[in-house]
Amino acid sequence: MTESSDKPSRRPRYRGTHPRQFGEKYKELQPEKYAEDVAKVLASGKTPAGTHRSIMVREILDALRPRAGDAAVDCTLGYGGHSRELLKKIQPGGRLIAIDNDPLELPKSEARLRTLGFPEESLVVVRTNFAGLARAIGEHAPQGVDMLLADLGLSSMQIDDPARGFSYKQEGPLDMRMNPLRGHSAAQWLAEVTEEQLARTLYENADEPQAAALAEKILHAQGRSPLLTTQTLVDVIQRAMPRSSDEAVKETLQRVFQAIRIAVNDEYGVLDALLRQLPQCVRSEGRIAILTFHSGEDRRVKAAFKQGLAAGVYSDIAEDVVRASLDEQHANPRSRPAKLRWAIRS
Repeated sequence: MTESSDKPSRRPRYRGTHPRQFGEKYKELQPEKYAEDVAKVLASGKTPAGTHRSIMVREILDALRPRAGDAAVDCTLGYGGHSRELLKKIQPGGRLIAIDNDPLELPKSEARLRTLGFPEESLVVVRTNFAGLARAIGEHAPQGVDMLLADLGLSSMQIDDPARGFSYKQEGPLDMRMNPLRGHSAAQWLAEVTEEQLARTLYENADEPQAAALAEKILHAQGRSPLLTTQTLVDVIQRAMPRSSDEAVKETLQRVFQAIRIAVNDEYGVLDALLRQLPQCVRSEGRIAILTFHSGEDRRVKAAFKQGLAAGVYSDIAEDVVRASLDEQHANPRSRPAKLRWAIRS
């Protein structure tokens, strides 16, 4: 007698006593089924695989001051945490335009928000990047919005999934595209960049002090054998720093991956486009909040807000950045580099 072919297949076991690889964290990836296990992960100060913990929610709401009936835009929907809180505050009668450029995560986030009971018309989801902001607002809020939020950080879903190639911590394809259906991957970008361009990218996008030396080493290795995975790039960087401490190597890896990701996605160009469009998107006395995660982003936002204040475009701006509380930094280490700046439209 043979076993029925309908019998469910046995779940693959992970190595050791705790799951290490992204795909092995099956409980975290099914929070609706394993709520207690996910709660334990959160209590330990970690972010469950496949999810994202929204950063500085209270501080963002304080800066934006949402009210019932307001029109709002979340320029980076991500996992939907900030959007969920904004939707709560602008009901009844408010509308949120949620924007994201990630075709893999956007449908999941929209589905989660749609199950929360908000009126259908209160949420509009648009797949585009910052360059398409004005068009989206012109179509769905032609009089402008009362508040605008842009969280410039990567989502944990993108960082943790090795198939996206954003992190040096797990092996995966060297991709790094926010929209993996368009543009060149990081592997393709490295195959075409010159040594001078790579050195400039490492310095300008991540303040890498060894930019020139690393660019030479990376492209020398690329010339011998194409760098196609995150691990091959990690190996090159580690070989280039044989006498460095583990912490120094880790920091260099973080900077190199950050710099290449910014270049692959033209993040500074897209951010500059967003900052140029802000005045025409926000109504008089409307409020803007932008969350940045590294110095290159923060410098651009700070400069744009100061120039806008001097020109009379903004009536007030944040004098200093707002940081996550010590409690939040302890509970969610990914909030530590976050800097929040706000501005009010004249």
